[in-house]
Amino acid sequence: MAKVRLLVFSTFVLVGLVVSTSCSAEKDSVRAQDRVAIEQLMWDYIHALDSGNAEAYAALFTPEGQFGRGETAVKGREALEKMVFDAGQRLDAEKEAGEGIERMYHVVTNPHIEFIDKDHARYHAYWMGVFTSGGVTSAGREVNELVRINGQWLIDVRDVDPQD
Repeated sequence: MAKVRLLVFSTFVLVGLVVSTSCSAEKDSVRAQDRVAIEQLMWDYIHALDSGNAEAYAALFTPEGQFGRGETAVKGREALEKMVFDAGQRLDAEKEAGEGIERMYHVVTNPHIEFIDKDHARYHAYWMGVFTSGGVTSAGREVNELVRINGQWLIDVRDVDPQD
């Protein structure tokens, strides 16, 4: 009888381990897919910004998404699109005036993705604005609040000057 109890107990433990390992592996796989999707989102963000594609830039935010915090935050896709479009217009005007503005790229370093729950994450990183000649125009730290909507990761709040 003791051998039967030991066999039943061992079977339950083995089944529990198999189920636990299977669930953990599935969760790890989903989390890895989320990381890839978030890294792609942030690459698309930088590419849209650096290429001046205002429409693509705004589409990476939630409908009520915002750049910045507080009273100076730019809120909503329409306002975000206008922000990038207007910046491009200013650069074009400066070029036409012969001011010889260099091309600038945004560089992101030391990214870290913090998952809050299955549909919310924070993307932490450091950033720099770099001219093609090699000069750094600006640098800082960022914390982006991300949310998954209808299976797609989007930026809800982009904060390039967090106070914490």
